[in-house]
Amino acid sequence: MGRFLVKRLFLAFVTLFCVSIVLFLVAQVMPGDVGRAILGPYATEVQVRALDHQLGVDRPLLERYSTWLGGFVRGDWGSSFLLHRPVASIAFDRLYNSLILGGFALLLIVPTSIGFGVLAALNYGKWPDRVISVAGLSLIALPEFVTGIMVLVIFAVELGWLPASSHVPSFNPIDWFRQLLLPSIPLMFVLFGYISRMARTGTIESLRSNYVRTAILKGLPRSTVIWQHVLRNSLLPTITVISVQTGYLVGGLVVTETLFNYPGIGKLVLDSAVQHDLPVLQATVLLVAVLYMALTLFADVLYTLLNPRVRLAA
Repeated sequence: MGRFLVKRLFLAFVTLFCVSIVLFLVAQVMPGDVGRAILGPYATEVQVRALDHQLGVDRPLLERYSTWLGGFVRGDWGSSFLLHRPVASIAFDRLYNSLILGGFALLLIVPTSIGFGVLAALNYGKWPDRVISVAGLSLIALPEFVTGIMVLVIFAVELGWLPASSHVPSFNPIDWFRQLLLPSIPLMFVLFGYISRMARTGTIESLRSNYVRTAILKGLPRSTVIWQHVLRNSLLPTITVISVQTGYLVGGLVVTETLFNYPGIGKLVLDSAVQHDLPVLQATVLLVAVLYMALTLFADVLYTLLNPRVRLAA
């Protein structure tokens, strides 16, 4: 287990280091000028160059990268060029909002997806299995902006049941559904396909295993076999998928949050890129990468604890 953790941590740090290099280089070659974006089109070139020098964006590339990465590691993420606020407070506020939206979507879709996946496996080769499998693949293939626009037009514009623009809900449970249900639907459509298919595959493999056949031959009731023998082993791969998709929910919310005007970290990434706010853009993207790697590592550790054979193989 110790070697397993050291190996995973080393790979995670190497990956994050590579991500930081690519992120920094991409941010530097983005079209537009920081000083011009802040001062506007009517500022003179002298004023723009003076502001660029004050912000340090005209320094050598390697010097800027080392300063930025060192500050990120120390927790000094700088201040936003446009909002004039510490980047850390902005990023964590928006991350909290995205976690609320992602958590709401997971709370609704995880038990639903697992239930349909198990139902498909128990009816392997029959019409429920075919319907659930086709539905899962179809929902994965649909882009989020397509399903988002569809639910927005139907439920917000035509029917008027839910608001078109979402915000962070209050403590009222009704407000949670009113504000978060519409932006959660495109996310749930994508997650349904991944989680249900993984639950289906794991359940089919467990049903074909020797210990399940032995339990059936011993005369145990079908419900007991499913709950105590099948599900406990079939859901192990599903745990990894859910953990990885949780990282996707946090980092892949740009389309959904922009479409529904939800103040999360995905919309913050897009706004900072459009406005050329480099400190916010670089810090938020790297923060999402760190969170994604942490969730992936957590999934690996949890899977090895539940399945010791993985530790031996590692």
